[in-house]
Amino acid sequence: MMPKEPEPEPGNNGTGIGTDGWHRGRRLVLPLSNHTSSTYTALTSPISCARRRRLISLPPNTKAGRMILLFSALLLGFFLHYMWKAEAALSKPWKPDDSSLAFSQRPLPPPSNETFLSSAGYKLPLRTKGRDIVDQNGKRFKLSSINWYGASDELFIPGGLDVQHRDVIASTIRSLGFNSVRMPYSDEMVISNPEVPLRLLAANRDLVGKRALDVFEATVTALTDAGLAVIVNNHITTATWCCGADPCDAGWANDFLPGSLCRVRQTEAQWIDHWVTVMTRFVDNPLVIGADLRNEVRGLWGTMPWERWAAAAERAGNALLRMNSDWLIIVGGTESGNDLTGVKRRPVELDVANKLVYSAHVYSWSGWGSMGGRYSKRTYASFVKAMRQNWGYLVEEKLAPVWIGEFGAPDRPGIGDANYWQNLLRYLKAIDADFGYWAINPRKPKDNEKESYSLVEDDWVTPVLDYRMKDMTELMRQ
Repeated sequence: MMPKEPEPEPGNNGTGIGTDGWHRGRRLVLPLSNHTSSTYTALTSPISCARRRRLISLPPNTKAGRMILLFSALLLGFFLHYMWKAEAALSKPWKPDDSSLAFSQRPLPPPSNETFLSSAGYKLPLRTKGRDIVDQNGKRFKLSSINWYGASDELFIPGGLDVQHRDVIASTIRSLGFNSVRMPYSDEMVISNPEVPLRLLAANRDLVGKRALDVFEATVTALTDAGLAVIVNNHITTATWCCGADPCDAGWANDFLPGSLCRVRQTEAQWIDHWVTVMTRFVDNPLVIGADLRNEVRGLWGTMPWERWAAAAERAGNALLRMNSDWLIIVGGTESGNDLTGVKRRPVELDVANKLVYSAHVYSWSGWGSMGGRYSKRTYASFVKAMRQNWGYLVEEKLAPVWIGEFGAPDRPGIGDANYWQNLLRYLKAIDADFGYWAINPRKPKDNEKESYSLVEDDWVTPVLDYRMKDMTELMRQ
C-alpha cells in the first residue's frame, strides 16, 4: 500500500521548497516489493514520484507539447539560417584594394641583399637573444621564409622537380625576396626511402636512380647554394597531406594506439632516430640553420598535452644539438600549432643555451571552437587578443623568438579570407615578426590539384603578384 502523501508544512509551498528558500527533508516509507519496504529521508521534494513526473514532463501529443516542439524547431531553423547567411557572407569574393591592384601591374622589386645570410655579413652560427634570432655579433636575422612541400607527401620528394631544375626553383624563391625555406619530410620517407621514379625527376635528370633521401639532400643543397637558409621540418608520420583526423599522425609517436590502427607505427625513440638520419646529411652545411621538430601536434582527447610535448621536444632537440650545437631547435605549439600558452607554466629547456625558437601556425579557420570563433570572422581587436594570448606574449614581452612557420591565403579570397589576412599581416607588421608562408608549390603532389595558396604559376618561375606578395614584401623590408 502506498504511503499517504504528507501535507505541506507551514512555509512550504507544496513543491518541497519552503518559502524560506530551503529544501526540507521528509521521512517516507516506499515499498520495494510486495513483501518488503524501506524508509529513506527525501532530501528534496516530498511529492510522489508519479506526481513529480507529471509536473516535469509534457507528453508531445498534448497541445502544449506540440507547441513546444514547434517553437524549438522554429528556433533551430532560424539559427541554421543565420549561420548559413553568415558563412555565405564570408565566402563572397573579396575585391582587391587599389594598392593591391597597382602592385600587380608593376614588376616585383628586387630583393635586398641585406636580408640574406650569405651576402649581408652575418657571422654564423645563429643564436637567440630575447625575442630575436641574431648572429654572433648580435645582428638580427629575420626569418622571411616560405614552405616548399612534397617530401612529406605520397611521392616522397619536393614538388616541381619534374617541371624545373632545383637550382631554378631556388633562384625563383630568392627573387621573391624570401631568405629561408622550410622543408618538410615524413617519417615514412625515411623508413622506406624509395627509389624515385624517372617521371618525377624529368627536369632533374642528374638525380635519376637516386632515392628519396638523396633527392631531399640535393634539393636542400640547391637552396643553400643559392644563399638561402633552410629549416628542416618533420611534418607527418605517414606520407600524406597534413593534417587530417587520423590519430596516427597527430603527434611524434603513435605506439600508444592499437597495433592495427596505424599503417606506419612509430615510437618516440624511432622519431628521434629518423631526425638523426636526416640531419646527418647536413651537419657540415652551415646554411641549414635549424630543425622544426614536429608539425602541428594535435593529440586526440588530451593525448598530446603541452607538458608531454615539451619533454619530448627537449629529448629530440638535445639529441640534435649533440650532433651540431649550431642548430636552432624550433618547437611548435599544440592544438595544430596554434597554442603556446603552455610555455608560461612549462618552458622548453635545452642543454645548449640560446638555441630555442618557438613556432605558431595561423590560418583563417584557426580559432574554431573558441568563444571568438574562427579568425576569418573576427575583428582586429578580437584577433590580436587571441594572438597575444596564444603566442604573441612571448614576442611582445621579449621572452623568446616565435616564428609563424605557416600561414597563407588563396589567390581568389573570400571576404573572410581577406579579413583574416589583413588582421594577421597588420599584427605581424606591428611586432615585426619572423614568418614562413605556405607555400611556393603551384600543384599538390598526389593528384596534381591546383594549390590556390601558391605564389608562382605552374612553371614554378612566374610570380603571382597579388595582395599576398604586396603585404609580404612590405613585411620583409621592415
